Amino acid sequence: MEKKQNNKPGFNLSWLYMIIIFGLGILLFTDGFGRSGYEKEVSYTEFQSYVATGKGDKVVLDKGSGIARLTIKPEHVRDVFKKSAEEVGKDPAATTRIGNPASFEDFVSKYPVQVTYEEKVNYFSYFLSFIVPVLLLVGLWYFMFRRAGGGGASGGIFSVGKSKARLFEKGQGTQILFKDVAGQEGAKQEVKEIVDFLKNPAKYTELGGKIPKGALLVGPPGTGKTLLAKAVAGEANVPFFSLAGSDFVEMFVGVGASRVRDLFRQAKEKAPAIIFIDEIDAIGRARGKNASFGTNDERENTLNQLLTEMDGFDTNSGIIILAATNRVEILDAALLRPGRFDRQIYLDLPELAERVAIFKVHLAPLKLAEGLDVEFLARQTPGFSGADIANVCNEAALIAARHNSPCVSIQDFLDAVDRTVGGLEKKTKVMTESEKRSIAIHEAGHASVSWLLEYGNPLVKVTIIPRGRALGAAWYLPEERVNSTKEHILDNICSLVAGRAAEELFTGHISTGALSDLERATKAAYSMVVYYGMSDKMLNLCYYNNQENVFSKPYSDATAQKIDEEVRTIVNEQYERAKALLQQNAEKHNRLAEKLVEHEVVFADDVEEIFGKRPWKSRADELLEEQRKAETESKTAESDDNLPPTPAPDEQ
Repeated sequence: MEKKQNNKPGFNLSWLYMIIIFGLGILLFTDGFGRSGYEKEVSYTEFQSYVATGKGDKVVLDKGSGIARLTIKPEHVRDVFKKSAEEVGKDPAATTRIGNPASFEDFVSKYPVQVTYEEKVNYFSYFLSFIVPVLLLVGLWYFMFRRAGGGGASGGIFSVGKSKARLFEKGQGTQILFKDVAGQEGAKQEVKEIVDFLKNPAKYTELGGKIPKGALLVGPPGTGKTLLAKAVAGEANVPFFSLAGSDFVEMFVGVGASRVRDLFRQAKEKAPAIIFIDEIDAIGRARGKNASFGTNDERENTLNQLLTEMDGFDTNSGIIILAATNRVEILDAALLRPGRFDRQIYLDLPELAERVAIFKVHLAPLKLAEGLDVEFLARQTPGFSGADIANVCNEAALIAARHNSPCVSIQDFLDAVDRTVGGLEKKTKVMTESEKRSIAIHEAGHASVSWLLEYGNPLVKVTIIPRGRALGAAWYLPEERVNSTKEHILDNICSLVAGRAAEELFTGHISTGALSDLERATKAAYSMVVYYGMSDKMLNLCYYNNQENVFSKPYSDATAQKIDEEVRTIVNEQYERAKALLQQNAEKHNRLAEKLVEHEVVFADDVEEIFGKRPWKSRADELLEEQRKAETESKTAESDDNLPPTPAPDEQ
């Protein structure tokens, strides 16, 4: 038999709350009690006439509120209320508010009415007026401190000193391994030892060795410091505490130090474990060099507690600290000493071979056109970090989708590189023919001189299409050198000022378009004189100072004058050198400028057709040849290992 469905609504506590609130409202607005009978408020004059004419027999005066109530006799009900006695009920009354109680008492004493006095207190109203503000203040206080402490689930105000580290438990880690980190082979080799210790600590401790407590990952932004730390956690398969340096900073005094203590307490409970602090310069800045000027700085207290904790646990307790920063020069010296962050692992910008490996990682999920040359893409992105390359790959995919292409082609990648380096192309910008020709002469000057100089950067392409704030641009493939010589820097300065030199020679005037070129040339010349000691008059002198808040130059005014003269001499000499090169190759330069005016974009092949092949071999080509040779040898060795063993002579 089918059970009959019960459609009656169930009991809900919110109904009870509504009934209670409704009842309290009635009590509040009815003074906490109800009166029997009918009441009519009249003027004081009418009230006096009712008393004088004997229409009432009893007067009740409330001294607290100043209201007088006259009970009307049944025979006078219709005269006063214009209603029958049945309609007004029992004890109908007329009420009025009196001004002077003494004069009112004199008045009623003249007539035969019964006068009584009462002073009623509405205790419910008093209670509400007291308890409601208190409840509001308590509720506001509770809400604010719950928000400050991170919510009710985490303990509210009582959890404000707890660590905010995100924990990846063993077996539930980041799932990122060393194979996912392309390039940075030297850095990976360093951290692999950390992973080996966490997996097999006895291998090191049995020989009496001590594993470093901490490793500091240093490098420019986007080089993969955080990614490498995640790979360490994924490879080691141990609990991984991840947080940023700013997570220790809070508006309450002492919270940062408390969170440091709580972080290390949790790590000890789950040892072996890894603690990773990203952007540690947020709390690790050198003490006494910030702008606090003697005030109690919460960041310094946090740093002191971090230094204490790193010294407080045993060397072989299984806790290893990884930290990342791109401003190692501002960190406190006590943080970098042996016994704390023993190792500094530097992650530099990837070279050509490393960029090829990074491109292969980020190209894997893309739908690519056939025959895409990854080495060519790596050549077009000198100085790019891993994050920049990832952005180029993503931008290329978006450009291909915008053009409704079935796959991502090489042109999409070139457009993505152009947009990343130069900005968005401004197709709507209007230029006159004279402006267009002047820009072409300027950019052709850069391209010509850099092509003719031995240490000039090899040209990729030249364009006069406006991008970003630039009216034109020349893309180069700088040679990735570990060390630069004086000749390299001078050739670079000569190439930078060649644009203005071309304007002066072939147009007879100079323009404001050389602002960026002059800025870079001046900085390069200043670095030669002040930092690298490459000046003829100030040879082997260095005034480099990496300290913060330096309010004075580390040299005298007389030396500053010499520096200015040397910088001016270097730039002017290279300017005259660029003019001489352009005069010697004026016809070729003009052909290149005309080609720019006609096509707006000129590539290295076009320049080679005009100027001839460059006789100098680039360092990038040498590196690629070395890499290919090493890969060939590795494949040959692997194939030899897979061959069956050669039988001995007596077995044949």
